[in-house]
Amino acid sequence: MTTSSSYHHGDLPAALRSASAELIAERGPTGFSLREVARRAGVSHAAPAHHFGTTTGLLTSVAAEGYQLLSNAFDEAVADIDDPITRLKAMGKAYVSVALSNPGHFGVMCNKELLDTDNPDFTEASGSSYTRLLEAIEVISAAHNPDLDIEAAAAMTWSSVHGLALLITSMPMVTQDGTEPTEAAAELIDRFADLMLYGYAAR
Repeated sequence: MTTSSSYHHGDLPAALRSASAELIAERGPTGFSLREVARRAGVSHAAPAHHFGTTTGLLTSVAAEGYQLLSNAFDEAVADIDDPITRLKAMGKAYVSVALSNPGHFGVMCNKELLDTDNPDFTEASGSSYTRLLEAIEVISAAHNPDLDIEAAAAMTWSSVHGLALLITSMPMVTQDGTEPTEAAAELIDRFADLMLYGYAAR
């Protein structure tokens, strides 16, 4: 890829995000420089600063892209599902799948210390994915418990699935029986959801 062709086709920012995500997956979110991102993308060393300003700007754009991938995965996962509980389970599985498939994005999406959380692209993308979760839980609430604390339920759900994604990526013993990580996660998410739904139910 050359700088001129990237500019011509308008895909240079995407190429820089892709290079950044690769480096984050390899070294973590603080293990590289803008110059190294440019070298990995095969463009001018000034290109990252030109498009994103600083490392913070670049990482924020990577995180926003990650949240957009997550929203898209949520939508695809529930497209043909009507049952609200099954929809929530499918969203949890989609979350883990996105995390495993996009470790570079996942490595910065929730690392607020490295991001500009006031960036409009970031706030829109992250808010959109969270809104999808809220809406899914609202449907469950309407069916099972109108008095459910939607925000608390959403926070618990997100925390549980995020923690599971971290465990699967960092603790091989979670899948020590030889199953694929996504298969192990799917089974655990089904069990987690059933346990949480006892808490969601009216009392």
